[in-house]
Amino acid sequence: MKYSKASAIVVGSGIAGLYAALKIEQHTQLPDGILLITKSKLGESNSRYAQGGMVAVLEENKKDSVESHVSDTLKAGAGLSELNAVKFISENSDKVVKDLLKFGVEFDRDENGEFTLTKEAAHSVRRILHSGGDATGREMELALCDALKKNNNIKVYANTLAVELLVNEGKCGGVIVYNEETKEYETVYSHTVIMATGGIGQLYKYTTNPIGATGDGLAICYNAGAVMQDMEFVQFHPTALAFDDAANRFLISEAVRGEGAKLCDEFGMEFMGKYHEKRELAPRDVVARSIFCEMNNNGEPNVYLNATALGSDKLLKRFPTIAKTCLEHGVDITTDYIPVAPAAHYFMGGVKTNLKGETSIKGLYAIGEVSSTGLHGGNRLASNSLLECVVCAYEVSEVLRNKDLSHNTPDSKVYEEIISKYEQSLDVEPIDVVSLKAELQDIMWTGAGIFRTEQTLNKAKNSLEYLSEKFDRESKCLTKEEYEYRNMLTTAKLIVNSALNRKESRGAHYRIDYLQTNDVCKHSLIEKNKGELSFVD
Repeated sequence: MKYSKASAIVVGSGIAGLYAALKIEQHTQLPDGILLITKSKLGESNSRYAQGGMVAVLEENKKDSVESHVSDTLKAGAGLSELNAVKFISENSDKVVKDLLKFGVEFDRDENGEFTLTKEAAHSVRRILHSGGDATGREMELALCDALKKNNNIKVYANTLAVELLVNEGKCGGVIVYNEETKEYETVYSHTVIMATGGIGQLYKYTTNPIGATGDGLAICYNAGAVMQDMEFVQFHPTALAFDDAANRFLISEAVRGEGAKLCDEFGMEFMGKYHEKRELAPRDVVARSIFCEMNNNGEPNVYLNATALGSDKLLKRFPTIAKTCLEHGVDITTDYIPVAPAAHYFMGGVKTNLKGETSIKGLYAIGEVSSTGLHGGNRLASNSLLECVVCAYEVSEVLRNKDLSHNTPDSKVYEEIISKYEQSLDVEPIDVVSLKAELQDIMWTGAGIFRTEQTLNKAKNSLEYLSEKFDRESKCLTKEEYEYRNMLTTAKLIVNSALNRKESRGAHYRIDYLQTNDVCKHSLIEKNKGELSFVD
């Protein structure tokens, strides 16, 4: 076991983690530097795959206002969004956009140098910035990675997985990490740990998320005693490219529908008018359910998106990444219908935080998709996620600006029980988790997917317990894949139990057996109490 210390530890290298590390370094005293931990290579994350863009209420956009953005977000959130969180994040969007430019982040502009803005479902006006046409997340991430690589005060541990937090008497003192290449463990002490580990898409059979989205940060924080919020709310994106030739399905951005593309069957018959007055621009949960119904009614594995009316010049300029990927699958978006189907996309639940990123554990912060600030409520408004990432990362840096981030190595006895588990050899055979992971994904897709009932959720709950019995790893595991699967099991159980507990339909949580939306709207809160899952009043 190695031992080290850092003034601050950032876990995750998506846009939230990268920007937080850069901002903390910019104006905070760091006697022991910043450590950024990523379980893959630098920059591989959900953020990289964000196509549509990032919401910003810009001062120069006279057609928009904070009030309008707040109203749209609250409507999409199905009554569960927190007004103070929505206002705060909206009000700070212009400031953060201008700050991102200083780190080399650029957004698409017109011939006059003005930002080009697009509109997506449930937005009242054009307010969404984009970069590289339809590669916003990738372009933002590349710019922030370049800035970070030039910074000598930020150390990066790549191919390294955070496996357990050091927590004593409600205070965080660091993290234990596992290096996949060297197979070594290290205890890193710090009074400031920032979780920015992303989402949970790989818990589902069909997802737009990359292979690393296995709910690691959620499971680690829950096991450490953090309060979790609204774990039942999983957003299914309506339009993922319906080809299964990779670990995830390629996202067909909502911006394509925002520009005028129509959903139809194989004969070109449009159907969204049957389901919602806003048709293709209805909230995501409505569109996803509508497509799912069409697929079930017609016995087809997908529907189609017809973007041909937009014209080849506009399509190829605005959506070059989508055009290229579709063509690789034999689909020319300028002349062909695009086969699409829903897929798990974004997680509205997470570690409960305030707007400073603070969790129920002192010294532990959470930002980005792993957190639950109250912004998204029951159904995320399109392109609000990247905005939340950067505003909350900025705010965490402000909170830490005047804090003493020095760290004295604690008495070894304080965390002895935790650390000792990873110093002991594990005399067991490796578990091939590939088939177990596929089972879990099937269970979650059919039992806790777009449509849910008491019966499907209870069946999923029992099946997950059965999978747990087949996976005899209580704490220490042998491989990165085993740790990821352990985290998937933990997070899946939280989602299923929370979905069982919410006996109503609200936003992305749709119960066929409880179609009504309750008059009383409240958050679901879960914590680990004496080793057991417990709901918090």
